[in-house]
Amino acid sequence: MAFSGILSDSDIATALKNCQAADSFNYKTFFAQTGLKGKSADQVKQVFEIIDQDRSGFVEEDELKLFLQNFSAGARALTDAETKAFLAAGDSDGDGKIGVDEFSALVKC
Repeated sequence: MAFSGILSDSDIATALKNCQAADSFNYKTFFAQTGLKGKSADQVKQVFEIIDQDRSGFVEEDELKLFLQNFSAGARALTDAETKAFLAAGDSDGDGKIGVDEFSALVKC
């Protein structure tokens, strides 16, 4: 698994189970349940790099939609409403994408 050594498989499974239903994803709850919230800045950056599928240095809306699938291939895609809310929460400079510093701030909030 991509997150080996950073996050525990059981914590990821619990977090994914708790947001299986459409429109039940809450990034704050998810980050807390996976244990990401308590990780070091370097570990959060490693997670960001996994989520940044196209290696652009940013997580764009299409990557956010598939956010949960980074944690488990069988996980659902976020709904449009969840994706837009997640992007709005993380995009502090209004450029339509989330950079590593914005992601780190979002994880720690």
